[in-house]
Amino acid sequence: MKQIADLHIHSRYSMATSKDGTPEMLDLWARKKGITLLGTGDMTHPIWRQELKDKLIPAEQGLFRLKEEYVLPEAARYPGKAPRFVLSGEISSIYKKGGKTRKVHSLILLPGFNEADAFAARLEKIGNIHSDGRPILGLPCHDLLEIMLEVSEEGIYIPAHIWTPHFSLFGAKSGFDTIEECFEELTPYIHALETGLSSDPAMNWQISALDGYQLVSHSDAHSPSKLGREADLLDIELSYQGLWDAVQNGKGLEGTIEFFPEEGKYHFDGHRKCGVCLSPKEAEMYNGICPVCGKKLTMGVDHRIMQLSDRDESSAAMPESGRPYESLMPLPEVISACVGFSTASKKVQGQYEALLEKLGAEFTILREVPPEDIRKAGGEVLAEGIRRLRAGEVVRKPGSDGEYGKIELF
Repeated sequence: MKQIADLHIHSRYSMATSKDGTPEMLDLWARKKGITLLGTGDMTHPIWRQELKDKLIPAEQGLFRLKEEYVLPEAARYPGKAPRFVLSGEISSIYKKGGKTRKVHSLILLPGFNEADAFAARLEKIGNIHSDGRPILGLPCHDLLEIMLEVSEEGIYIPAHIWTPHFSLFGAKSGFDTIEECFEELTPYIHALETGLSSDPAMNWQISALDGYQLVSHSDAHSPSKLGREADLLDIELSYQGLWDAVQNGKGLEGTIEFFPEEGKYHFDGHRKCGVCLSPKEAEMYNGICPVCGKKLTMGVDHRIMQLSDRDESSAAMPESGRPYESLMPLPEVISACVGFSTASKKVQGQYEALLEKLGAEFTILREVPPEDIRKAGGEVLAEGIRRLRAGEVVRKPGSDGEYGKIELF
């Protein structure tokens, strides 16, 4: 059974998130996007976990759905099966290892509330899990993985957005050079890696050490409207076991939906204060120093991958464990490019809702609806914009040092 999964998100209890991050709004936006399997996010936060217990009911094995009394009236406009939720959460580990400060984010999935309660209880003995939906703990990733396995051998541990400079497994500022350096003897329990918005699978294929790992992609959304910026394409039995088999063994993992990596906030090297954005080769010409102010540049994902790669970018073929992927941009951004108004404008939002009503969920429109039907519903320019998007005929302006890049269709 075909599923689109976004497993890494946040509730309103995480720092810098929208107050709309409620189960009701997550359910609604998953329907709008066409997401059938959604992580709850923030499962270690006591108040959020209780809210999930109050508002969700068991569906298939290890999965949940929103109780009917909480489904918003607007959801009736987006027919189809109610999205399923799987318990998930992100943990921020900040600790010293090998004489360096490490800052790594990890995505954890668990098969039920009993396991989530036990996991949170273990973490509460180590640090504060009440102040942030993504708790910051002085807990090595190795020990975090060990705790998860002790709580549930069915748990899934995915190093999150593995290339982000400041908080990730391979981050240029605070990560490691190898998976083994981070997880030591527990490395065999790591089966999947989250590529993050600033890299795509092809970039990761340049590193032979990553062959055999399942490359997955998720939105890390801080508001419901950002769901599905990236997602997994699955063909699985709808259950936690089906999801486990896909993420851990690749069984039923058909591919991923990606950002264009240049649109990510850390694709190229840069210094945002000075408006400097440089390719890896350009940055090396300046020895990693900002040519404007003389301070150190933030190394981007493209440069960091180049540092660790043992394959040439032009010849890095998809490994046996690899999966195809599609690079897309959110439908409101496509509409914005076509009409010349911002994504937040009434004109763009009105057309977005009208298209969903006429043509179906956002992913259906971006990936499947015939161009002629898009032309009839949204006009010639929109049909051409989506054709260009599907063909990858876009202009890419890379982001750097925390500033999103731009993908232009025209």
